[in-house]
Amino acid sequence: MKTIRQTAKQCMKDEADAILGLQSQLDENFDKAVDLMFHCRGKIIVTGVGKSGHIGAKIAATLSSTGTPSFFVNPLDVFHGDLGVMTHDDVVIAISNSGQTDELLRFIPMVLHMNIPIIAMTGNEGSLLVKYSTVHLNTKVEKEACPLNLAPTSSTTAQLVMGDALAVALMEMRHFEPKDFAQFHPGGELGKRLLTTAQDVMRSDDLPVIPKEMHLGDAIIHVSKGKLGLGVSLEDGRVIGLITDGDIRRAMEKWQAQFFDKTVEDIMTSHPKCVLPSTKITEIQKIMQANKIHSVLVVDDEQHLLGVVDHYSCMF
Repeated sequence: MKTIRQTAKQCMKDEADAILGLQSQLDENFDKAVDLMFHCRGKIIVTGVGKSGHIGAKIAATLSSTGTPSFFVNPLDVFHGDLGVMTHDDVVIAISNSGQTDELLRFIPMVLHMNIPIIAMTGNEGSLLVKYSTVHLNTKVEKEACPLNLAPTSSTTAQLVMGDALAVALMEMRHFEPKDFAQFHPGGELGKRLLTTAQDVMRSDDLPVIPKEMHLGDAIIHVSKGKLGLGVSLEDGRVIGLITDGDIRRAMEKWQAQFFDKTVEDIMTSHPKCVLPSTKITEIQKIMQANKIHSVLVVDDEQHLLGVVDHYSCMF
């Protein structure tokens, strides 16, 4: 008798084998399905009953969040008014492992009457659903992971993976980028990182501005009070230099007794890293990492100082 853990491992193996088996079943129909979806001028309507319906809802959600307008429709609800959401510009993805699901088949004539293309996702190439579909995606599995070979397990996993494959292929065709993803996920951490700009997080009050003629002994005090670990030198409001607490420590080690005779101009970086207010936080993080710095200055087009963004400002 198998242990509980052995049973779980066998289930995972069976489902993994089912997924790998899908690769050999991909053919020109997959290309046609992606082409239909890519050129769809309306919406992708995903439908299915029971477990296939649950998978369909997830596929619709994934498509919508990756740039392909889509939603799930329960075929049972179509008979009670939901048919009104469909238009001639739509594409339907109908999911059924057997391809013979009665509730789904009763929905198909309505779709055909509207001349809407149907992408069937089934494990039965000889089914009625395939017969009346425009394209068939074969999700046949050798067996279910269920020990009785009855409960939808491997078959629904195969459907889910096929749906993900469609979504990913469409992302490639649309040249979908992180900024696009953020537009569909504005509430999550990723969305915040991709949409937040320097202006949103920069410190703009009580900035540690110090003249270039200031002696380093006085500059230490200003840098410390600023609590940003830096001081900025301006000329006519424009940034001309930057010193950090690291610059000050290195200057002390280099000049020792002569340190207090030196000025900000002697150690400042005359071309510090600056960004515009519209620069995304993700880009600022790349700049900091590439240059091994902890802060950047925010300036306008004429290099007037507007604020400072430090490492901690970028952490959500």
